Amino acid sequence: MSKSNVAAFTAPGMKKDAAKKAVAVLEQRLVALLDLQLTLKHIHWNVVGPNFIGVHEMLDPQVDAVRGMTDTIAERIATLGGVPHGTPKAIVEGRSWEDYKIGKALVTDHLVALDAVYNGVNGDHRNAIEELEELDPVSEDMITGQLADLEQFQWFVRAHIESASGELKS
Repeated sequence: MSKSNVAAFTAPGMKKDAAKKAVAVLEQRLVALLDLQLTLKHIHWNVVGPNFIGVHEMLDPQVDAVRGMTDTIAERIATLGGVPHGTPKAIVEGRSWEDYKIGKALVTDHLVALDAVYNGVNGDHRNAIEELEELDPVSEDMITGQLADLEQFQWFVRAHIESASGELKS
């Protein structure tokens, strides 16, 4: 995607080159979270079987929170002089991972797959924190706060697929 053209302005006191690099990192987080938001809603609509209602109802607050995260990132991109891209085409072109493959399926199947999705999103958020540390502490702090919520959401998912001995279903 990398449409990280930065306007003639950026946040006061920030160098334009640092802003451009921070915008590129934030664009990837925006794509990942837009994709996650859609994936969560897809699972919400297609999960069946035992514990259906608990999982169905667990996912909507996650969708809402992730939607808020995308808005925060998009507005930070704009603050830094970038242009946030949230179109379906931008999401597809900006992804480096495969599309979620499961349709209608049992709770366990979806939650094992969702755990893998969270592994990718959360791991990439950690990498973004490292990249942003030198570029923009404000963006770094924002992504750090989001990661705390995302890790909690993954814990909620894992609670459904974890055995008493601490093993995850695969």
